Amino acid sequence: MKILLVEDEVQMSEAIAGLLRKNKYLVECAFDGEEGLQMGMVGDYDVIIMDIMMPVIDGYEVVRLLRKRGITTPIIMLTALSSVEDKVKGLDIGADDYMTKPFSVDELEARLRAIARRRGQAVADNNIKVGNVTLNIKEFTLSAGGKSVALSGKEYELAFCFFSNPSAVFTKDELINKVWGFDCDFESNNLEVYISFLRKKLTFLDPDVTISSVRGVGYKLVNKSVNG
Repeated sequence: MKILLVEDEVQMSEAIAGLLRKNKYLVECAFDGEEGLQMGMVGDYDVIIMDIMMPVIDGYEVVRLLRKRGITTPIIMLTALSSVEDKVKGLDIGADDYMTKPFSVDELEARLRAIARRRGQAVADNNIKVGNVTLNIKEFTLSAGGKSVALSGKEYELAFCFFSNPSAVFTKDELINKVWGFDCDFESNNLEVYISFLRKKLTFLDPDVTISSVRGVGYKLVNKSVNG
C-alpha cells in the first residue's frame, strides 16, 4: 500500500513514516499543504494521511481542492483538533476517516486495512487470496498447496498491486510509480527483472494464477481457474 503523509512537523512526520515503513507500507512525505496538494494530484497513492494545521494551505482546504479536482484517493485526517465540529467538517468536505493525536499505530493500521476493504481489497487475517494463492501482507509471503515462499520488499509491493487489484491491467509506469515512487529514475527493463523474479516464485507454488504480459500496455494477474 502506497501512502502520502502530509504533516508539517518534521519529527512527527519522520516518526509516523518510520513506523509505517517498518510495517511494510510505502510512504512518501509532504511538509506543507501546497506540497501535499501537488503530490496528491499527480501521485498514484492508495491512501493520503492528512494533518490539518499546516502552513501555506491547511488540511481542510487541501482535501476540498483534491475532491473538487476529482481526486478520489481515500483520505484519513490525522490531527490534534478533536472537537465534534472539527470531525464533522473534515468528513463533510470529503475525508474518509478522522483520527486525533495522540494515536495508536495499531489503530491507524486497522483504519488503513478498513479503507483497503472498502476499496475492494479483500484483506482478512492479513491475507489476500486470489485463486489458490495467498499473499500474507504481514509476513511478506506467497503460499499455496502447503508450500510458501518469502518475498523481498519490492517483490511484495508488486505482488500487493496485483493481488489487491486482480482484474486490473497495470502499465509499466503505474507499477514503477507505485513501487519505486513517482520521482525515481527506475527503468522499465529493471521492472521486467522484478516481474521475472516474482513469476519464478509463483511458479514454485504450482499456482492457478499467473502474471500475464499485456502487449503494448503492461501486466495483469490472471486467475487461470476463472479464465480457463
